[in-house]
Amino acid sequence: MEGHVARLALLLCITVAASASSQTCDPKEVNDNPWVYVSEILIGCWTSFITEDKAEVHILKMNFSATDAKMFSLQMTNAKPMNLILTTSDMVNGAYYLNSDVNIYINNDSTVTLHGNQHHNIHKQDFPTQDEELVVWATQTFGGVTSFTTVTNLLTMSSTGTTGTKPGSRYCTLRNEDAIEKHFMKIETVARASLFKSCSPQQQNPGDETELHIINIPENSITRNVSLRVNIKKTSVFLRGPRGTTWTIINPQHTQFGSNNDILLPTFTNTIPPSVTLDIDNAEDVQKKALEYLKASTFTSYTELRLEGSMVSLVLGNKFNSAVIEAAPAPVAPVATNAPHPMPLLLMQLYTSPDYRSPLDPTTKVQSDKRIYAEISVHTLGNIVLTIKVMSCFVRSMDSCPVIKELSFMLEACSLTSCPNSTRLSFSLDQLQELTSTTWDLECSVKLCHSEKCGDGGRVKRNLEVTQPSLQPPTPPCFDFGLPGVLGIAFGGFLIGVLLIGALWFIKIKTGYPTGLDISSTAANLPGCPCSGAKRQPVSTNPSPSENSSANASIGSTQSTPTSSMA
Repeated sequence: MEGHVARLALLLCITVAASASSQTCDPKEVNDNPWVYVSEILIGCWTSFITEDKAEVHILKMNFSATDAKMFSLQMTNAKPMNLILTTSDMVNGAYYLNSDVNIYINNDSTVTLHGNQHHNIHKQDFPTQDEELVVWATQTFGGVTSFTTVTNLLTMSSTGTTGTKPGSRYCTLRNEDAIEKHFMKIETVARASLFKSCSPQQQNPGDETELHIINIPENSITRNVSLRVNIKKTSVFLRGPRGTTWTIINPQHTQFGSNNDILLPTFTNTIPPSVTLDIDNAEDVQKKALEYLKASTFTSYTELRLEGSMVSLVLGNKFNSAVIEAAPAPVAPVATNAPHPMPLLLMQLYTSPDYRSPLDPTTKVQSDKRIYAEISVHTLGNIVLTIKVMSCFVRSMDSCPVIKELSFMLEACSLTSCPNSTRLSFSLDQLQELTSTTWDLECSVKLCHSEKCGDGGRVKRNLEVTQPSLQPPTPPCFDFGLPGVLGIAFGGFLIGVLLIGALWFIKIKTGYPTGLDISSTAANLPGCPCSGAKRQPVSTNPSPSENSSANASIGSTQSTPTSSMA
């Protein structure tokens, strides 16, 4: 029984050891790497120049190492009309396949030997070999230069059939560049021996869509500036290099990063400091640190590079398929100036209440007299904490004649625990009440900050449906009187009547008659007014000469009536 237990324990130990060892791998030297492509940062330029006859002008400078075979091929059968100038200081052989619109120019004293299908398209000219002087000669000869490209150990250059011009300046200014960014051509170079060490762990997790790639530059390398383009979606990358190395991430979307070096993003003017400490370059230690930091159970590839230049460019994934990564949508700018390239990691979510619990559906219409609440968040690069600073917000109508309105906003409370890597604010849509448009684009310009250092984060946009509030007249209240209400109204009316009668009686006592009623002129001639306070006027017994007999008789009869009545 004890023997079975011992064998079982040994089997478990072997299983655990195998499981632990499968998380790492031992890199081997390879001539080519399926995951990482290396190109040097060399002198070149790229402009918008084109000749009057719609032809482009390209200069290709070729450098070859002593151990290279010094043979290259030009595949230009589907190229746009162009004048291609070849220059090199080495003795090389080249094969070319051209169409009738492509002309190649080589120096009279050139050591380049060409073999191909269009011999009449090869022209020999006397031109300088120095870079700046060659650009001046081409400008004087053709009117300008569309591109200048330097390639080391060229194997094949082929045309993609697309236009080779670049929007912007027409003047060729030589500077450090990465030739792989020139979409109009594909360049393949000879892989240098023992440039790579690479491996993958034995066990992969096919159910995990996120890949983890590890790139390690040994301590004895002279490389200190590395640019990285990631052509794979949903990728985690762990970058390790000698102290003082800076990694420039060309397209950081869909990617998490961890590094012991500084990282520079396209929209930042300052670098992001190291997120881990790792001064050793041992493959196993680097792999374990990557798994620990990015909280992964396994990784897809480990690449160790031994580079010669101080500035290099790396492409992770398919080096020719830059379209794998979704292009960032062009920002809708309210002004004529071009906005900086945004980092497409921002998201805006709208809410109807300040508790931020019920997200607003994009199809839901919001009344213009209501206040809306927004939360802007940024995708985290590894464990790097970024804060968002909102600079301005505006709305743009989606009509044929768009209207742009700047929105004032108020920042809402937002702690690091309740909303990490995000900020909250609220808007009032009162100024949209008088406008007829209902569909709007809500857009905010933000800055991304790390350790009090900020860079332009671009703009984040969200659609918004706005409706005007209904203006129905208020419904009159319905009064329901009970017995107490009826008795109160009756008693109140009684008191008001008593007070009015008392006031009238008081006026009568003081004046003798109601105010405003003049009865003195009629009381003297009307019977039944003995109580009149007015002094009676005596009746004249001598009628005036103007009175006739009928008048006197009438008066006499009138005066005699009360006497007879009293008798």
